[in-house]
Amino acid sequence: MPGIDLTLSGTPDPAQARHIAKTLTALTCRVLDKEEQRTMVQIRYLPREQWFIAGRSLAELDRDSFRLVVTVTDETNTKQQKADYQGRAFQELSRLLGDVHPHSNIHIVDCRAAAYGYGGISQEAYSYRG
Repeated sequence: MPGIDLTLSGTPDPAQARHIAKTLTALTCRVLDKEEQRTMVQIRYLPREQWFIAGRSLAELDRDSFRLVVTVTDETNTKQQKADYQGRAFQELSRLLGDVHPHSNIHIVDCRAAAYGYGGISQEAYSYRG
């Protein structure tokens, strides 16, 4: 059950957000071996004037950036899968967004099954249900 939280620099663009949500869902399911119907995506936009790298705003740098956080159940992905995902997600978002700052980053967060879930049920409880 991955939770995908993406922050993009710039102004909200609903069409872009829909396209990126579909792209990240497909990528996450393919590379991290997750189920589409259990994948949630949230996308936020932050003005370039409020995003700083090395003390300078993205507006000053004339760049865009992103921060992608993907939460998965601990012990469900290998280090190689995570490394592959980070590389492919960076490439895909760079392609979709254009010339992004190299400090755009991706975090894959492993949560223990007992501490992570949806519908009021932990991933650990789902695993016992079969």
